[in-house]
Amino acid sequence: MFHSILIANRGEIALRVMRTAKKLGMRTIAVYSEADTNALHVKNADDAVFIGPSPSVRSYLNVDNLISAIDASGAESVHPGYGFLSEKEHFAKAVMQRTNATWIGPTPEAIRLMGDKIESKKIARAAGVSTVPGVLEAISDPKEAQAVADKIGYPVIIKAAAGGGGKGMRIARSAEELRDGMKWPPRKRARASTTRASSSRNISTTRATSKFRSSPTSTATSCHSASANAPSSAATRR
Repeated sequence: MFHSILIANRGEIALRVMRTAKKLGMRTIAVYSEADTNALHVKNADDAVFIGPSPSVRSYLNVDNLISAIDASGAESVHPGYGFLSEKEHFAKAVMQRTNATWIGPTPEAIRLMGDKIESKKIARAAGVSTVPGVLEAISDPKEAQAVADKIGYPVIIKAAAGGGGKGMRIARSAEELRDGMKWPPRKRARASTTRASSSRNISTTRATSKFRSSPTSTATSCHSASANAPSSAATRR
């Protein structure tokens, strides 16, 4: 059993992990950017480490800063939450190879395989797992997409095969909406959110589904910094 856990995330996501960790008697460690100095996930953690300026690319998405935070905190385990770097194999590898902490999450190989919606669907089908009706190849031709949609029924989702954090998706409830959606493929978002280049394999069409999130709460103590640029007020709070 681990005695401490660092959550490499923020807000409601971090709070949910902390709530369970506290029930297990674990010391919880938050990370925070300058914008989140007084955030609830920081206040509710037993300890907190400053990881950089407000832009997420310089803090929550900064692997070196997070690795430094893990080392500085003495965390025995690291939970990535979801979003941010949780789906990036290079972060999982960095934690496993550059720290003494245990990575709580999928292996880097699993993250890589599941990072492409089309490939992951192929793997699931090959394993006999039921999947949402759709296609196993990327579609760029609106006529082909309409033929698939007519077969599986509306509504359908038009989305980037490599992912865009949920931002690069459009729901089409009719053939007209499908045609309009195909004129706006979220290629830029998909490329920006993945290290894998994808031009011809950008659009997949599947039946529309929905999901929801819930939120938690939790209480805490000390705060320090793993960054040389930490503002003194944030580094010495509490």
